[in-house]
Amino acid sequence: MTDCLFCRIASGEIPAAIVAETDTVIAFRDIAPKAPVHVLVVPKAHVANVAEAAAQIPEALAEMVAVAQQIADAECGGEFRLVFNTGEAAGQSVFHVHGHVMGGKALAWEDA
Repeated sequence: MTDCLFCRIASGEIPAAIVAETDTVIAFRDIAPKAPVHVLVVPKAHVANVAEAAAQIPEALAEMVAVAQQIADAECGGEFRLVFNTGEAAGQSVFHVHGHVMGGKALAWEDA
């Protein structure tokens, strides 16, 4: 999708602080972090939310979780929160599925 922010980041059109990248997944630092470590893990294929990802690209969703663990291992001692917001009322602002890898401190529920 040419108007999707995360598709444009994945294609290299928009710069981002890339943390990890595979053939199907890209991970980059959140521009408004809510924790000392706050990285977004995004499939390169465009799907709107985590439920669609599970149905349409389950292998990429599994890879997103594996990449999240790699980031947590490198940056948070392996402990992390992985959050998927689905829908505007739940806090999703970019409608391209993405997991928030958060860690680096003890997280309260409000940090989600």
